[in-house]
Amino acid sequence: MTTEALLRTVREELNDGGLRASLLVRDLGTGEEIGIDPDVPLPSASLVKLPLALATADRIRRGELDGAHCVEVAPGKITTAGPTGLSRFRHPARVALDDLLYLSTSLSDGRAADALFDLTPPDVVTAQLRAWDLTGVTVRHRTEELTETPEEHLGPGRAHLAHALAIGASTAGHGHRVPQLDTSRANTGTARAWADLLQAVWLPSAVPSVTAARVRELMRHNLIRHRLAPDFSSDATVWFSKTGTLLNLRHEAGVVEHVDGQRFAVVVLTESLVPAGVQPGAEALMGHAARALRDHLRRRTRIPVDGFPGRPPTAPKEDRSTP
Repeated sequence: MTTEALLRTVREELNDGGLRASLLVRDLGTGEEIGIDPDVPLPSASLVKLPLALATADRIRRGELDGAHCVEVAPGKITTAGPTGLSRFRHPARVALDDLLYLSTSLSDGRAADALFDLTPPDVVTAQLRAWDLTGVTVRHRTEELTETPEEHLGPGRAHLAHALAIGASTAGHGHRVPQLDTSRANTGTARAWADLLQAVWLPSAVPSVTAARVRELMRHNLIRHRLAPDFSSDATVWFSKTGTLLNLRHEAGVVEHVDGQRFAVVVLTESLVPAGVQPGAEALMGHAARALRDHLRRRTRIPVDGFPGRPPTAPKEDRSTP
């Protein structure tokens, strides 16, 4: 299948499944990439915890913060579905900064993330990204604002109403009546910008190697594995990722490493047009689309064991000579 035919097919499948999507898959070894609308800015949801982790880990590296220092974190007391960790605690807890990093990144714990934002505010995180020449991701607010959406206020059993509002209240210019979905006010990034961030974490870049290694470790231990992980996890691969979910937004950004040495950055940002909170079909479709693009790019860029790009290894010829 040609690249154009594949992209057309994947786009149609996403549309049929009720998803508007921005995808990018990049071979980190060659820089070759394939995508669908990769330059469309979308609210980041919990993907924002990746730049937060980078900025915090780098401040620990520089000695500005002590990873062993414990801070008291107020309980989140959130009862709606989704939030994890300290966000669901009923009582205060004292937690070390290193452990808050783990909770925030690997468990996507919003309460832990906000404890880190107390020390490294959003504008400081954005400034650090710019210092590393990462310009496409912008951090404007803490994660606490992500919990103040219509879904939390409408209560149990009415998630479909909040999703209907999220779907119907957007504008052509990506404005929105729900502040967390308005790209002029929300934490934002494009698929290409998130791929650039992942590339800076995986390859030599302005991001210090110690900082990058810490964030790779956190992404490797991501516990949220129902979205893209089923399509990228095997005995021959390692999947590192961070997910993001907010109302009708479902995102995941990660890197798949193959035993043959190939590494691909994979970013899928989606907006669902189906007013429902639980959509396992959408999760599966995201993984299928990302896998199709990765497989296509891998076939184009893979160098077989005989060393000739694009040509499969040749089997040894049968010896038909007479003894």
